[in-house]
Amino acid sequence: MPEIKEVLPFLIPLAAAQFALLGYTLYHILTHHTYKRGSRGLWIAVTLIGMQFIGPVLYFLLGKEES
Repeated sequence: MPEIKEVLPFLIPLAAAQFALLGYTLYHILTHHTYKRGSRGLWIAVTLIGMQFIGPVLYFLLGKEES
């Protein structure tokens, strides 16, 4: 089993990308008033519960209203 020091160089950029995507998604949800499907509360819940890339990606594929 690999030690944590061996996988840490891969985990740090992945975690940074995950939190950046989460932050941008929450910013977008909170600053826009219209969505293709669902409501603001639904998309915040989906984003926070599915925080490991799945929630934010679902929002951008299914919920983001085209400009």
